[in-house]
Amino acid sequence: MKTKSAIFEAVHETASDLFEHGFIDQKRMREYDLLCLKELPDYSAEQIKKIRNKYRMSQPVFASLLNASLSTVKQWEIGDKRPSGVSTRLLNILEKKGIDVFI
Repeated sequence: MKTKSAIFEAVHETASDLFEHGFIDQKRMREYDLLCLKELPDYSAEQIKKIRNKYRMSQPVFASLLNASLSTVKQWEIGDKRPSGVSTRLLNILEKKGIDVFI
């Protein structure tokens, strides 16, 4: 897991050990996961289009893969709108892990 810094990595490792031995519950472990994970990038219009073109997808197919509307993808790619929340996470997964994760 990629963390924000060495300090967050140490905190997360300690929390993982505590969770593994039953000293903290799953809900608390999720809180440590969220605290320690690296923040997602803020994708620009060019980056989104580059990701889509890398996998040779049309805008409608890309929208379907990300569970977004076609108009939303078009707005992302012209810079009128930016992805957020789950869309940003899915873009990050697609960028880092590839399309095979989705299939």
